[in-house]
Amino acid sequence: MLFGHHFAAISGAGPLIGPVLAAQFGFLPGLSWLVIGVCLGGAVQDFMILVASVRRGGRSLAEIAFEEVGPVAGVVAGIAILMIVVIALAGLGLVVVNALAESPWGTFTVGLTIPLALFMGLYMYRFRKGKIGEASAIGVVGLLAGVVAGGWIAESSWAATFTLTREQLIVCMGAYGFVASVLPVWMLLCPRDYLSSYLKIGTVAFLIVGVLLVHPDLHMPAFTPFVDGGGPVVPGKVFPFVFITIACGAISGFHALISSGTTPKMVEKETDCRTIGYGAMLMEGVVGVVALVAATALFPGDYFAINTLQKTEAQQARYAQMVEEHSSADFDLHPREIERLEQESGEKNLRGRTGGAVTLAIGIAKIFEAIPGFAGLMKYWYHFAIMFEALFILTTIDTGTRVGRFLLGEALGRTVKKDFARHDWLPGSLITSGVIVLAWGALISGGTISTLWPMFGVANQLLACVALCVATTILFNTGKGRYAWTTILPLSFISVTTLTAGWMSITGNFLVMTHDPARATQGWVDTILTGVLMFAAVIVLIASVRKWLGARLAA
Repeated sequence: MLFGHHFAAISGAGPLIGPVLAAQFGFLPGLSWLVIGVCLGGAVQDFMILVASVRRGGRSLAEIAFEEVGPVAGVVAGIAILMIVVIALAGLGLVVVNALAESPWGTFTVGLTIPLALFMGLYMYRFRKGKIGEASAIGVVGLLAGVVAGGWIAESSWAATFTLTREQLIVCMGAYGFVASVLPVWMLLCPRDYLSSYLKIGTVAFLIVGVLLVHPDLHMPAFTPFVDGGGPVVPGKVFPFVFITIACGAISGFHALISSGTTPKMVEKETDCRTIGYGAMLMEGVVGVVALVAATALFPGDYFAINTLQKTEAQQARYAQMVEEHSSADFDLHPREIERLEQESGEKNLRGRTGGAVTLAIGIAKIFEAIPGFAGLMKYWYHFAIMFEALFILTTIDTGTRVGRFLLGEALGRTVKKDFARHDWLPGSLITSGVIVLAWGALISGGTISTLWPMFGVANQLLACVALCVATTILFNTGKGRYAWTTILPLSFISVTTLTAGWMSITGNFLVMTHDPARATQGWVDTILTGVLMFAAVIVLIASVRKWLGARLAA
């Protein structure tokens, strides 16, 4: 049961979206990093931090850093964690916005899950207290009914009501995040996440079976011309950008917050940490590989037609130029099935739907439709996949907003007013929730997938560097320095790739934006946030190395 809880908590949208975006470079770079990164980096980090937190009464990563590395590292880690939570919510929220914009079917289906979760919460805790099985059955049936009803809504006079613009979706998502953060956990957040776990585990299992049955051909080559840079999805070369693009699928600093949060408080015996900490990350790697298969099974022309902006005439011209310049006999960028996919999926326009969610949904729908007996249901499979992805991400939005509220409240409680640290003080809950929502909402409003996702990847990987620094320091402090190579090896690689990617993102992407009056503000925000996070990671790294050298000299 705890393995299932931990896997559901760490497995957000990252292992789904990251590999899809990294498919720009071909299937081999992403596949290699998913396998190597998970086994030698991600699973090691999750396991080490889980064990460390279990042995310290379930303390958080920042508290462990304060105790093991030093007060400066602890304070810096706390600030970095709060910033990373906001950036992560913005990066993941943008994916939902791009997936649901101008899609009444998807908006209705995802929106239905909110009142459904509220009803489940009241049913389990008020109407039929303790009847979890009955509430689960109602929730699962309601989810499936929502997918079907969404098709009817999209073809009725109600379609205009559920056809929302990008800005309207940002407001709606912000309102949901705020309400979910303030309401009692049992009323919305807990039943919604519980409902999402059924869809998450069931769909992933079914997708794995589907891949084994259909064994789709990978139409994307092992390497594309964009490994040298200039790609429309990820602005940069395969090194180092494939590592920050894959992000959570291979190693995720966000996991260290889960491994030092609720999970260690529920571990029955320490030997279970190997299965829970290391094993759950292996399972997340499987999810990333399957998502990569679904994306690279699309024809390159269809993949890039979906993932390249084509809203304005200038964007359309750049897309047409890219197609002509990079197309070859082995890498044809002319769309091949896009019109059929639009017709059969029920979406009026799939072109320019960046963010990875639409691409993955189409890939999943194609695999499911190819299973014997499931042909002709493309539009239902597509919108089921959209709901599946959106629920993954909204689960992170509501939980992450609440975590951010607690972190900000604790900081304000130490510096402004002690009542902010009380989770039951309503004014504090409203203020801190509002600040967190406004922060990630503003980043979404001014960002694109090519600016927000690299920043999210850098932030997430830098938090992994902090976690691995803490894990290495614990090994030295406890006299087990001979095993430190297991954490120093991934730490060295992640530090180099992430700091390099951060510097290249600042100089080659974010600062360039500052020269455009329309994007100058976003460029400066991205530059400052990324620079602060890099500086924080370097401070923790230097403090950790000093601690290691001191431990070695003392030994």
